[in-house]
Amino acid sequence: MKKLIVAAGCALAVMAGAVQAKDWKDIRIAFDVPYEPFEYMTPDGELTGFEVDLARAMCEELEANCEFVVQAWDGMIPGLLARKFDAIMSSMSITPERAERVLFSEPYYITPGGWFARENFNTDVTDKEAMKGKVVGVQRGTTMDTFVTNELSGVVTVKRYTTADDMVLDLEGQRLDVVFVDYPVGEQTLLSRDGFKEVGEAVKLGDGVAVAMRKRDKDLAESVNAALRKLKEDGTYDTIMKKYFSYDIKL
Repeated sequence: MKKLIVAAGCALAVMAGAVQAKDWKDIRIAFDVPYEPFEYMTPDGELTGFEVDLARAMCEELEANCEFVVQAWDGMIPGLLARKFDAIMSSMSITPERAERVLFSEPYYITPGGWFARENFNTDVTDKEAMKGKVVGVQRGTTMDTFVTNELSGVVTVKRYTTADDMVLDLEGQRLDVVFVDYPVGEQTLLSRDGFKEVGEAVKLGDGVAVAMRKRDKDLAESVNAALRKLKEDGTYDTIMKKYFSYDIKL
């Protein structure tokens, strides 16, 4: 009788596990806006951008109903862990520190960090002596923030911003000497305007950008990986990429 009870208990446990396994037909995905050209609002209020379009294609591949959530960068991982959304698809670079808290998908793009300044800026950004006293803008909590902090701590004044737009405004207002941002962001927001230029060479950072999920949601990660691989194989990824970039960012 005891064996029957144990067997029945095991069967119930298996059934419970099957019930608990989520089919992920409803997924909430978070974006930090604006972060052009990856995610931003059009003048009529529509959320768009490379990652937004890629997320839509991924959700279609998964046959999932996706809700897009706008979330400030500082609250991204806390919001994910608090179950405000299920995934972050907002240019989050893979780092060992983040990997301790979240589960990353396979990387889906990589771009370098780039230095941008006003036309009259003529300092060598690799020369620490020349950079002494300069004010450098970065977006808070990014790999660019980490790089500048590690490489130029005690040399420059680092000003951290919640959004790239605020950082650009301060560069325009001469409250910053130079900014270090994701290269496509600098290209889109600064090189497209008169009076700004790229300074120094682009710097490759990290192991690429990936979708971040909760560590327990391995089934979601498997589905996301499969969908992203399919989008790369069938050409959908390239079509979306070419809409926003003139160069290959695919890993």
